[in-house]
Amino acid sequence: MLYLTITTLIWAFSFGLIGNTLQGIEPMQIADMRLLLASLAFLPFLKLGQTNHQEKLQLLGLGAIQYGVMYTCYMLAFRFLPSHLVALFSVLTPLYVVLIYDLSKRKFTPWYLVAALLSVLGAAIIKADTFATDDIWLGFALMQIANLSFAFGQVYYRNWKHARPEVDNSAIFGFLYLGALLFTTLVTVVIFNQIPVPLSASPKQWAVIVYLGVIASGIGFFCWNKGATKTTVGALSAFNNAVVPLAMFASLFVFGEADERSTEDLMRLAAGAITIAVALVIGTRVTANR
Repeated sequence: MLYLTITTLIWAFSFGLIGNTLQGIEPMQIADMRLLLASLAFLPFLKLGQTNHQEKLQLLGLGAIQYGVMYTCYMLAFRFLPSHLVALFSVLTPLYVVLIYDLSKRKFTPWYLVAALLSVLGAAIIKADTFATDDIWLGFALMQIANLSFAFGQVYYRNWKHARPEVDNSAIFGFLYLGALLFTTLVTVVIFNQIPVPLSASPKQWAVIVYLGVIASGIGFFCWNKGATKTTVGALSAFNNAVVPLAMFASLFVFGEADERSTEDLMRLAAGAITIAVALVIGTRVTANR
């Protein structure tokens, strides 16, 4: 659980950095640069001899789905939904993790599902808000594709690595980033008709992009997938929403947004955090099917 905890803390601060410093930059350019920097960070560790041709293609395809499709649909959703709805519609990821895992093993594990549903409930308590938009269903569909892609990648990598315990995580993870980078670059250039590099970014924005690419995306995704191989699926599913209360705390007390929140918001944050904590306990205590 150490790797998942470290990543959760890193990602909690990423929300505030993006919201406060990267306004004005095209979202797909941010996504593309993050994946480029993550790829460059892990290329020195790449060892071609640890995998065969078929396995390399599997990892490239996995990266294209888990990070490429996820980032693309996530960014496109902002064109149809306000940010709080994008956040709200991300809370189904833990449920997808559990269901995809059970489908891959052709079994049903009730306690994993309980942990996932509690985690979804906790995040929904925190993020729930009133909304009205004509494009809500298109945005919802895009977010579910993003959620499914990220959930599928976590489960697939977990199963793939368990079948190959001799393979070092750091020696192969560059393939995932390269696959994702190829996908997002094609989307950025072909669909959005943009160059991948945000030439208008200020030095401060570039510093944040570098941090997000190397630390939040590069080290973060690596630790997350490595952590996924070392914990139960129930705990993994719950951790997908554990970042929610931490991100809220960071936004409120680190980035100075506490004055904009009501007592009701803070009470909802506390209630959601407790619910997610219960989900983590349940998921961690289920030791079967590791």
